[in-house]
Amino acid sequence: MIATDLDGTLLRSDGTVSERTRRAILAVRDAGAEVVFVTARPPRYVDAIAEMLGCVGTAVCSNGAIVYDVGNRRVVTANALSLEVTRELAGSLKTALEDVTFAIETGHQVVCEVSYHNGRDAHGEVQFRLPTLDHVLREADPIIKLLAWSASREADAMCEIARRAVLGQAEVTYSGGKGLLEVSAPGVTKAATLAGICTRLGITPAEVWAFGDMPNDLPVLTWAGVPHAMGNGHPAVLAAARRRTASNDEDGVALALEGLLGV
Repeated sequence: MIATDLDGTLLRSDGTVSERTRRAILAVRDAGAEVVFVTARPPRYVDAIAEMLGCVGTAVCSNGAIVYDVGNRRVVTANALSLEVTRELAGSLKTALEDVTFAIETGHQVVCEVSYHNGRDAHGEVQFRLPTLDHVLREADPIIKLLAWSASREADAMCEIARRAVLGQAEVTYSGGKGLLEVSAPGVTKAATLAGICTRLGITPAEVWAFGDMPNDLPVLTWAGVPHAMGNGHPAVLAAARRRTASNDEDGVALALEGLLGV
């Protein structure tokens, strides 16, 4: 199996897929490998990327909360936060981080407080904005991820504070965007969901080549048998992965796969 993150990993910084990367992905697929996208992005983003690659299959979306059948454009499983737990989490995070504002990713759209991220997400998508978190929670269903954003803080520092604040009630991570945390149901990570897919397919961790660049990729990179940190990766990722490839803008995934294929 080839398990690859998208932003900052398979995609170049301008959001495109290079021809070299497209050829490498199709070559490993044609050689018999399962190709799984493992991303923080929701399904609505994955369809266009799959079309650019010419490769459809399975995607682990929203940091593991959703398993998505790309070919049939169908959500296979979704692991959501409950309304009650989300309220508690938001209260704990607000107490600990003070200036955060919130949004909910439903898998279909983001519903956010009016002051959240200037009404747009990290990819520039216009959001459905509402006056308060109570209004947001009434409109957002299911709650795939709780997003917490601060205009004044860095995600690294926020994440440490947030993890202490939630006391194991949720998974807290981040994948990019200044001051943006992503909060999922307890036990929901990219690695946990990918491991379930591998079990069903009879694939062992040793048979998984994984690629990532950000802290939300760390669970996969520490679980997979052959982990690769991107050259542009976060320092924690570069320190954790046993292998390093070139940056996303230098086609690092393609470079590693060409080595696997002997081309």
